[in-house]
Amino acid sequence: MAEWQGRKGRPWRRVIEQLKRISNVCWICGHPIDLSLPAEDPMSFTADKLIPRSLGGPPTLDNARPAHRRCNSKRGNNIDFKPPLRTSRAW
Repeated sequence: MAEWQGRKGRPWRRVIEQLKRISNVCWICGHPIDLSLPAEDPMSFTADKLIPRSLGGPPTLDNARPAHRRCNSKRGNNIDFKPPLRTSRAW
């Protein structure tokens, strides 16, 4: 089997495309993600890894969740992160 190539390899691109088809709602903040935004935009789509690659997380769909770039950056590589509770209305 070929060595893992990080985010530029075919397995990772396949996971990203599957993730975009499954959901476009940020799992951290719960707001929709606009897929037409450029990659540099803070509200653009990124795949957040539950177990970060820096800590040995696999490149699988089970380990990835959709997130805004800003939310993903705020979380960092924290494994103990729990998304905030969502209330039934805006306070």
